[in-house]
Formats: sequence, C-alpha cells, structure tokens
Amino acid sequence: MSIQNWPVAERPREKLLRQGAASLSDAELLAIFLRTGVPGKSAVDLARELISRFGGLRELVAADQVAFSEQAGLGPAKFAQLQAVMEMGRRHLAEQLYKEPSLESPAAVRDYLKAVLRHEAREVFGCLFLDTKHRPLGFEILFQGSIDSASVYPREVIKRALARNAAALILAHNHPSGNPQPSQADRVLTQRLKESLEYVEVRVLDHFIVGEGEPLSMVEYGWL
Repeated sequence: MSIQNWPVAERPREKLLRQGAASLSDAELLAIFLRTGVPGKSAVDLARELISRFGGLRELVAADQVAFSEQAGLGPAKFAQLQAVMEMGRRHLAEQLYKEPSLESPAAVRDYLKAVLRHEAREVFGCLFLDTKHRPLGFEILFQGSIDSASVYPREVIKRALARNAAALILAHNHPSGNPQPSQADRVLTQRLKESLEYVEVRVLDHFIVGEGEPLSMVEYGWL
C-alpha cells in the first residue's frame, strides 16, 4: 500500500511535523529522505530493507558510493544528497560549538564529535584546540589507522597545538566496534599526552571516545 493511503497519523512526514523528528524510527527517517519507494514497496518498506541489508542506519550512512548506489531505489544522486545532508548537520553543530563563549558543558562537544567521528569506518584520532578562555579554535583529525587502532605521536600533537597557539585541547578518537570503553592503551596514551603537553603549557581538558550512543568522557569517569 502506498504511504499516501496510510492513515494520516501514521505517515512519517506528518508524524515528524506533529511530534518532531525524534519520534520517528530509523526506517521512517530514511523513508522521508528516500521520498518514494520502488515497485511493490513503499518508501518505509524499502527503508527497512536497506537498513537490514547494511546492518543498521549508521552503516548505511557510512557506506561508500559504490555500495550505496548499487541498491534499488538509491543511486549517485541520492548518495550526493545524503552526503550534503550529513555535511550540513556537521557544520550546524560546528557553528553551535564555535559560538559558545566558553565550553562550560561537554554536551556541545559530545554532539559535534559524534557527528564528525561516528561514521568513520577506521579508527581516527583528533584534537579540538581551545584558546585561553576555552573557546574553540578548530578541530583536526591528526592520525588515521586500521579498523581497530591508530598510532598517535605526542610530538605531532604538540606541533599542531603550538601552530594553533592553543592553551588547551580536548582529545578525541572513535571506536568503530561501537564500544566506547577505553582500552588500557587508550588510558596510557592519554596520560602520556597530558604529561607531554604540560611541557609546553597546554592543558588536556578531556578525552572523548566515540562509539555507539553518547561519547564517553574520561574526565567524567575519573581517568584524567
């Protein structure tokens, strides 16, 4: 049955306008993006099938152009639209972050880092550089690794902090496995970076690990 024949209260677009985007399931959100289904399937049916085929919405969004475009109902144009939507979201969160007079709460940082790092298929490590008043100067991905590790060199972190004239920074990396719990190596590295940066009078304020759900803060767990 076409979505147009569904009761109004059950149609994804009308439901979003009435109850907000957070009220929709992953399939309903994707259906709004798709707009139409394929012969024999409504947009919601197609969305459910795609999410199941890729193993989740995150995996679908992170798919490369070839894997994405070969699916029925998708294609290069939809891939380009999706990339544009994702980039607009990241830029919106970046603007919110940079407008903060100072980072009093980690909420804005969590939202931004989640948008930037959660889609990465391999482990990457970056830094959010801050000035003396803890206002963001910029975020950079400094190291990229394999699916489960990234080599991080304190000297390079120090060089970028000095180049940015940063007084403080927030470390961040992702766990493609989805588990945000830090490994022993993560905790050792964090302490090593903290001690190394102290020599150039740059403070490490936190280290966030991005996986499924909310990014984990090492400060909140007492590990930094």
